[in-house]
Amino acid sequence: MNWKIIFQLSIFGLIMAFGTVSLIPEGFEPLFWVIIFIFCAWVVAKACNGKYFLHGFLISLVNCVWITAVHVFFRETYVAHHPKAAAMGASMPPELLVHPRFAMVLTGPVFGIMFGIILGLFCFIASKIVKTKTAA
Repeated sequence: MNWKIIFQLSIFGLIMAFGTVSLIPEGFEPLFWVIIFIFCAWVVAKACNGKYFLHGFLISLVNCVWITAVHVFFRETYVAHHPKAAAMGASMPPELLVHPRFAMVLTGPVFGIMFGIILGLFCFIASKIVKTKTAA
């Protein structure tokens, strides 16, 4: 496992976490993520020698930690700029609505796993397309 690459690429998640709090509109966020996923997949395919899916999955799990932490900390600002996320939070079971930040902490890993599968697939597909560096 290339933990250095996993951590370095997860910094995009940290940047996006702060960006989505109030700078990046809710409608444009998926476009940014697609670009980030393509770049991460390319880097993983170039820099790693195997376990491409797992590298992508772990990058997304680390992203999940960054994003959940920032969104929990800046919850009011995030929800003010993301009405769909606010509506999703309002539709949670009453037990979770006692403390909205707790609901974010519980749902963050679920999204991390879902997007981890997607990024893992991106990385796997990129490994079949991109030529890796071979030792001379």
